[in-house]
Amino acid sequence: MQASKSFALVAALAAAALASSALAAPKPGPALHDQALEILTKGVAFRTVKGAGNTPAYAAYLKGVLVAAGYKPDDVRVEETDGTAILIARYPGADPRKKPIVVLGHMDVVEARREDWQRDPFTPVVENGYVYGRGSVDNKFDVSMAVATLAELRREGWKPGRDVILALSGDEETEMASTQKLAARLKNAELVLNDDAGGGLLGEDGKPVIYQLQAGEKTYADFTLTVTDPGGHSSRPGPTNAIVELAQALAKVGAYKFPAMQSELTTAYFKASAPLTPGPAGAAMKAYLVDPKDEAAIATLSAEPEYVGQVRTTCVATMVNGGHATNALPQKATANINCRIFPGTPSEQVRQTLAKVIDDPKVTVARVTGDGSIDAPASPLRPDVMAAVTKAVHAQHPTLTIVPSMSAGATDSMHFRALGVPSYGVAGLYMKPSDDFTHGLNERAPVAAIDGALAHWKVLLKELAK
Repeated sequence: MQASKSFALVAALAAAALASSALAAPKPGPALHDQALEILTKGVAFRTVKGAGNTPAYAAYLKGVLVAAGYKPDDVRVEETDGTAILIARYPGADPRKKPIVVLGHMDVVEARREDWQRDPFTPVVENGYVYGRGSVDNKFDVSMAVATLAELRREGWKPGRDVILALSGDEETEMASTQKLAARLKNAELVLNDDAGGGLLGEDGKPVIYQLQAGEKTYADFTLTVTDPGGHSSRPGPTNAIVELAQALAKVGAYKFPAMQSELTTAYFKASAPLTPGPAGAAMKAYLVDPKDEAAIATLSAEPEYVGQVRTTCVATMVNGGHATNALPQKATANINCRIFPGTPSEQVRQTLAKVIDDPKVTVARVTGDGSIDAPASPLRPDVMAAVTKAVHAQHPTLTIVPSMSAGATDSMHFRALGVPSYGVAGLYMKPSDDFTHGLNERAPVAAIDGALAHWKVLLKELAK
């Protein structure tokens, strides 16, 4: 259900890749590289899909890694909950008065069937420079890098100024019930560093294009349109028909465009993206920044699937069901409308807008519940976070542009943001679009990304846990 990574900017961005003469940051030693690779490959072997019952074992394995590095066993808690598990590991800071920072990730993965894959998705294989297996990217790559970094810092005797808490959920890909428990327990945190969002985009030539810092995500919401009718024999049609009325409602929804919106986050996104985007889209971004009401600029950006989500709330029909027999008038017709809602807009307001647009009392509009999604605002672009991310990124790629982003997919961050805890997607993984098979077949993570991710996490933690 959840979409964790968003590497697809647009092909034009890749064409405008920065010719960065990156000065190499100090590389982690071979022992740390090997340990991180081992944590990743062993992690992939745990089939942590919903209902498989393997997430507690994976959490126990990660606890063992941290305890072996010097964590006190009582500082690393694994709790089984609702058929899955959570892990909370506390790295004690020097000043208990300071609020902790949370390193957030998830241990579960989406299902993968052996018959669909070239290899067994839960038998990790290191081949041709990649780690193959379900979860090798989403989300076990950066979970492994964060665990390896925290273990290494412990062995080095690092003394953070505040507690650093590793918090791993067990059902991000489904209900997010474990996420809600983590957020409730850690709602006093200073901020969250989510390893399941953001990250670096490489061009197909392997050169870095941009680094995306996720500071917000659109609210995921499904709405059911329902039309009921007495029905009858198809040889005796009357003035009403549930399917026809539903079709008319869907046509209205399809034609409607929610108002264009702007926020600190989307302004920063377009400001960073405009110089890298050639052609009409880049010109539209610049015009939109000058005048957020520029209808021509809004129309140009809205016509591009890559940018329409940054401009407004979107709602689209995704499923239709109606009728009960080929020779009977339909007694009921339903449709699902999937909305990705601009942060700060209540989902109930969107439901009311849909009902107003349809303007038919025979069509009911109801929010689908139980999908794990909630309304949550975007996080402010805090100077300390921006400075730390800039330092981490520029240690490896000194001239790389950092683009604040708002993702269309959902992550665990929403539950922290809903409780007032700023959350930032700051993954250390850099990938080419052609390597991104997240949630798809033959998922793989580049081995070459490991050293950079380890260095990335070390800088972030040292900068923000002072």
